[in-house]
Amino acid sequence: MRGGAQSQLMLGADGNLWVVKFKNNAQHLRVLANELIATRIAEAVGLTVPKSDVVEVSDWLVANSPEMMVDRGRGVRERCASGLQFGSKFVGGLMPGQVVDYLPEPQMDEVRNLAEFAGMLAVDKWTGNCNGRQAVFERKPRERKYRATFIDQGFCFNAGEWTFPDAPLRGVFARNQVYAKVRGWESFEPWLSRVEAFRADALWKIAEEIPPEWYGGDARVVEQLMETLLKRRSRVRELIEQFRVSDREPFPEWGRQTNIVEPRSVEAAGRFVM
Repeated sequence: MRGGAQSQLMLGADGNLWVVKFKNNAQHLRVLANELIATRIAEAVGLTVPKSDVVEVSDWLVANSPEMMVDRGRGVRERCASGLQFGSKFVGGLMPGQVVDYLPEPQMDEVRNLAEFAGMLAVDKWTGNCNGRQAVFERKPRERKYRATFIDQGFCFNAGEWTFPDAPLRGVFARNQVYAKVRGWESFEPWLSRVEAFRADALWKIAEEIPPEWYGGDARVVEQLMETLLKRRSRVRELIEQFRVSDREPFPEWGRQTNIVEPRSVEAAGRFVM
């Protein structure tokens, strides 16, 4: 698959296609934990993300699959690691209608869940995504409109650093078009309120699902990450506001009210004509 992590597209024992990131990927071991945490968070607040899970890749499969290699550069290559890896269900599955990572402007305006880009922005700011927001667009057979699915959460928490160097243009989608209909804080609902009220026990439950080998076995670093996330819930509006007032000017409709034109009623011959 494309991307710095050099993921592999694999057929699972469940009969589904999975995009698998390996522990010895070319980015960082912790991106597996980042993917699981941030994807589960986005799912919990009601955003469209692929199903995620911990998948096991056997020693035999790696040994008998010559193409399962990680390119380290300068001619250095090594086999993908066996054991527990991160899996993201392939958007579209085995019989996709059409899945693309770019849409021209007219079709982008017709994306079924375009409003979710505002919700995903809230999650990306909360989790400190230091990469640009990634999405793919799926259209099932006989459907005219696409639906966005938010993928690639590996660089949340500043990738392998697990720090939060916040900046206005981090974690945002490359095209302002997806934010064009944002008129105010109401455009971020219900997702923003769900982020701000995200329960501590729900966050800890997600953390418990992370294999210890994905963060070096030191539970203290995971605990610190979770505590930091809980504290950051109250800063999400501030971080979105920094993006709003940036030179990029992402929300041109901010503060503009929708004008509702009421039809005139004309009484004629004992009845109302609209």
